[in-house]
Amino acid sequence: MRLIAANWKMHKTVSETEDYIRRFLELLGDVPDREVLLCPPFTALHRAGELLRETPVRLGAQNCHYEKSGAFTGEVSPVMLREVGCSYVIVGHSERRHIFGENDELINRKLVACLEEGLRPILCVGEKLEEREAGMTFKVVETQLRLALSGIEEHTDRIDVAYEPVWAIGTGVPATPEDAVSVHRFIGEILRELNPSASGKTRVLYGGSVKPANAGEFMRHPEVNGLLVGGASLDPESFSEIVRSF
Repeated sequence: MRLIAANWKMHKTVSETEDYIRRFLELLGDVPDREVLLCPPFTALHRAGELLRETPVRLGAQNCHYEKSGAFTGEVSPVMLREVGCSYVIVGHSERRHIFGENDELINRKLVACLEEGLRPILCVGEKLEEREAGMTFKVVETQLRLALSGIEEHTDRIDVAYEPVWAIGTGVPATPEDAVSVHRFIGEILRELNPSASGKTRVLYGGSVKPANAGEFMRHPEVNGLLVGGASLDPESFSEIVRSF
């Protein structure tokens, strides 16, 4: 089943989250052939979990720490996320990598922690503009995949991967569907090599300036198993249109 995920980033208060979810559920209707995921900020997760509990829409977090508890001021653990109703966690988003300095070793530890707690991580990979222009897209993506999945290759059936070309995030200039498909195929090859028995069980999502106008173009390709939507997911009308666009 394809996954359509909303990453709200640092947007929406608790009251705004309530208004969004009520409206979104009205608009969504019945979509039994796709999985829908909302990832609000930490402060809104508890209330969002209450509102989504009896619905088909899943709840996820945008990040987590790799320890279950401890002296880590300002951090949130997978145990805490599970308790408020999360079933997914975004790990290794490009903003975490490039603004907050998260490296592949740290991302690997977070993936391990999510799996131990029964959360399904969405591992983000993707190249920056200068890496793309230097012809390094596949090298960058392969390195990120191999290092992030080191030691947990046998669990790739419990992980999703999001290809998010950094140069396309928030710029309004998405990769073409053909660009995305070529990288998605490459990711699939790496995943099959790492864990042949889990072939086809790891969904590969596309993220990067997805809008209602282009979502269907990406989703018509079988290699694209879902979408990770940023800015366009902040409006319930826009995101519901994306979810129902294919």
